[in-house]
Amino acid sequence: MPTKAVQIIGVPLDLGANMRGANMGPSAIRIADLHHKISVLGYQPYDSGDLPVPVRDTLPASANEERYRAQIASACRELESEVHQALSLDRVPIVLGGDHSIAIGTIAGVSRFFREKNQNIGLIWIDAHADCNTPKSSPSGNIHGMPLSIALGHGYPDLVDIGGKGAKVKSENVALIGIRTLDGAEKDILRRSGIRYFTMREIDERGMHAVMKDAVAVASQGTAAIHLSFDIDGIDPASAPGVSTPVTGGISYREAHLALEMIADTGLLRSMEFVELNPMTDLAHKTAQLTVELVQSALGKAIV
Repeated sequence: MPTKAVQIIGVPLDLGANMRGANMGPSAIRIADLHHKISVLGYQPYDSGDLPVPVRDTLPASANEERYRAQIASACRELESEVHQALSLDRVPIVLGGDHSIAIGTIAGVSRFFREKNQNIGLIWIDAHADCNTPKSSPSGNIHGMPLSIALGHGYPDLVDIGGKGAKVKSENVALIGIRTLDGAEKDILRRSGIRYFTMREIDERGMHAVMKDAVAVASQGTAAIHLSFDIDGIDPASAPGVSTPVTGGISYREAHLALEMIADTGLLRSMEFVELNPMTDLAHKTAQLTVELVQSALGKAIV
């Protein structure tokens, strides 16, 4: 990671999900001493504050019927611009969610920055869910279940084309880690997607070190940078209870840190986002504090 400056961008958006509360995630992460924990690693933190996102109670019923697509698109367009600007200033964007629909904007901004240099990006996506639904396959229609498909160029055109038309990352440069619950039609989409996915069974059988070696190889093959999209529900609820959609049997505390330590070792990590932290379900700020620790590992914090 060539730069020693980071840009913190909060996106208090929970419109992509049924479960409310992820809009308080950015505040909880900051309160867990994010700035100081970044500074002690030698990084200069700059904070953009939170992007303006409407509260769902202020929106008409028609917005809910459309699953808040217009509001999510607006927030993601603004986020795309913020992320692009941060990279232009030679800062590492650290985006704080919010639900996972914000990845549409983050990845679009990173992709545009490197595309303008005729370079490709790799993507490491850690999650309990595949987030590969499309409007046709999604049982709920909730957009936080679609952002990976959108990054690959599939889904609502107004979301796919944020930051430029079409796919933002090549499928062969995407590694999806920690999945353990998928919708029925989503399984077929994932199999046909061309991305490399690592289920919890594979992590159990091979170990996180072997999985991350393969994931890093996928994300770094022919790319100039890696983007990390980390859904906190990828971690087992025993270590991270404060999420909107907990699923038992997830990544352990140490496996999560090892994964990010290995990504940091590549020197290619240029942007990251941490999403789906829900303070409403957290216990004594445990998950918010863990998220800050994970940011430190991604920025290269070592045990010795």
